[in-house]
Amino acid sequence: MAATSPTSQPSPLAYLQGVTSYHTTVALRAAIEIDIFTAIADGASTPAALAAKCNASERGMRILGDFLTVNGFLTKAGAEYSLTQDSAIFLNRHSPAYLGSIVFFLTHPNQVENFQNLTAAVRKGGSADAREIEAEHPMWVEFARSMAPLMFMPAQEIAGMLGAEAGEPCKVLDVAGGHGLFGITIAQKNPNARVTTLDWPHVLEVASENAARMGVSDRHSVLPGSALAVDWGTGYDLVLLTNFLHHFDRAGCEQILGKARAALKPGGRVAILEFVPNDDRVSPAFAASFSLVMLANTPGGDAYTFREISAMVSAAGLNNPVARPLSNGIQTLVVAAK
Repeated sequence: MAATSPTSQPSPLAYLQGVTSYHTTVALRAAIEIDIFTAIADGASTPAALAAKCNASERGMRILGDFLTVNGFLTKAGAEYSLTQDSAIFLNRHSPAYLGSIVFFLTHPNQVENFQNLTAAVRKGGSADAREIEAEHPMWVEFARSMAPLMFMPAQEIAGMLGAEAGEPCKVLDVAGGHGLFGITIAQKNPNARVTTLDWPHVLEVASENAARMGVSDRHSVLPGSALAVDWGTGYDLVLLTNFLHHFDRAGCEQILGKARAALKPGGRVAILEFVPNDDRVSPAFAASFSLVMLANTPGGDAYTFREISAMVSAAGLNNPVARPLSNGIQTLVVAAK
């Protein structure tokens, strides 16, 4: 909470907003399940019209619509709702950038339970649930499918940052690739790139579907297994570690980066996508807050600063790390060389 000035009055508002912030989460999930954003995009703008379109009560649509307006997801003029620019892009099911599906992973019972046990995690210094979710758990397939839309635009931007359109022959390994979009997008932009996605077998079905949809199946292969256990192979020009290192403590990260170095040919690069807070660890807000997600869900994961990532890169025998923030202001790409 920001410090109050000498003339301001104390207020419990920030505290009350904090302890009721889960209301926004469940309201968004309800709105996505009911599909209110798509209904508004299709022209249903009043509570009565939305109730008819969404098979819901008029009272329920009015109250939900007002709540979404208060919280910045809709606008309202008289009795009519409209989409904000962001809601039109990310929450309208007709949009190619639709992100509604991620709410179902982020509110998965496993995720919610871990946060409900946050007090124990703070005392322990890691997730209070010591059980590992097995590789065959359907949650991982749900994760790969639901997170793919969120990563579509970053994948396009990262392919550009890595020079994919230059068309140089390139052998790429996408580690714990899930949906596979980061490697597949490179292959789509570079006809001379061949990409291998490493992940658990059922999850790789999603990557293979995306490779087929994006027209690169003939240059896409899969490597099933745990990234910590399976042999990655050698001779890669590029190893992608996207949204992966934050699951591990520093020793685990250095182990993974060491495997990346061994898999690269001389002069090859490793590309690391992460939530990277500043050295103060409280800015930027979203990246800094991601540490709490790792505290609740992992034994020792974290959101690492660029200084910390650089130290781990160096310890693994990689050189010259360079940080390039993505244009969405959420994540940073760190590239280092062998």
